[in-house]
Amino acid sequence: MTITKNTSVRNWVVRAAFALLIFAASPLTDPGDAAQRYQSAATMLAAGQNFLASLTPDQAAKAKFSFADEERLNWHFIPRARKGIPFKEMEPAQQKLAHAFLSSGLSQKGFIKATTVMSLEAILRELESGRGGTMVRDEMLYYFSVFGEPSDNKTWGWRVEGHHLSLNFTLAEGQLVAGTPAFYGSNPAEIREGPRKGLRTLAGEEDRARELLQSLDDKQRTIAITTKDAPKDILSTNTRRADIGPPVGLAAGKMNKKQVEHLMRLLEEYANNMPEDISAARFDQLRRAGIEKIHFSWAGSAA
Repeated sequence: MTITKNTSVRNWVVRAAFALLIFAASPLTDPGDAAQRYQSAATMLAAGQNFLASLTPDQAAKAKFSFADEERLNWHFIPRARKGIPFKEMEPAQQKLAHAFLSSGLSQKGFIKATTVMSLEAILRELESGRGGTMVRDEMLYYFSVFGEPSDNKTWGWRVEGHHLSLNFTLAEGQLVAGTPAFYGSNPAEIREGPRKGLRTLAGEEDRARELLQSLDDKQRTIAITTKDAPKDILSTNTRRADIGPPVGLAAGKMNKKQVEHLMRLLEEYANNMPEDISAARFDQLRRAGIEKIHFSWAGSAA
C-alpha cells in the first residue's frame, strides 16, 4: 500500500483496487513457492542475527519481543510514540547493520523508496518550521523490532516502522510466509523547491495508475472511477485484516490487451518493492488466481 500527499493541497488520487490489496496482503503459503522464498528468508535471517549481535543488552531489550507479544500486531504509519530501537539510539556501525537488515527484505528499488520516505522528514521539518506545531519530524526516528528469535526452524518476524513507513515480515521454518502489512507514504508527493526540487518518491505508483486510467474509454472510465473525491486516508487504515469490502471498479476481464499490460505494470510497481524471488512468487499466485478477476478503481480527480 502506498499513499502520496501534497503539503499544500491534499490531492492524492490513487485508490488501490480491492484485488490489488489482496495481491499485496496475501500470505505466501503455497508449498510450491517454498524454494523460491528460501533465498530471501536466509538473507533476512543472517542480516537479523548480525544486527541483533551488534546491540548492547539495553538496546536488545528494546528491540526484541516474543513472537506472541501483542506489539507485533500494533502497526501504524502515523507519527507517534513507538517501541523498538530507532536509528537515533544506534551507533554508526549499528546503523549500517540496521540498513543491511532493512535491505534484506526489499529489492534495491524498494530499499531506495523506503529510505527516501525516511528522508522526507527533513523536508517536512523545514516546511513546518515556525508554525508552532508539536509534531516531531526526525528521519532518525524509524524503529526496528524483532519478534521471536531469528532461526531457520522456528517462527519469527521483524518490523521497520516510522512516519509513512511500516514494513512487516513473518518467517517460519526458513521460509517467508508474509511480507505485510507493507506501507509506503510520501509527503510531500512532489518537492516543489530547494535542492531536491522535482523529487517524487512514489511516482511510479501514481504514474502507472494514471496511464491505465487514461487508456480507458468513456464507458470503462465511468465504471473505474468510483468517486470524484479522494478518501482522506487508506481505506483499511491500520486494521489487522486488509478488508475493504467486495471488488469495485473495472475488472481486468473487461479490459483490452493493452489495458491489461498497463495494469500489470502497475502491479509490478508494487510487487517489485520486494526481492525478486518474493515478487515472482506473488505473481505466480496472481496468475493462478486469475488476472481477469483483478479490479481497478480510481477515486479523485482524473485530470
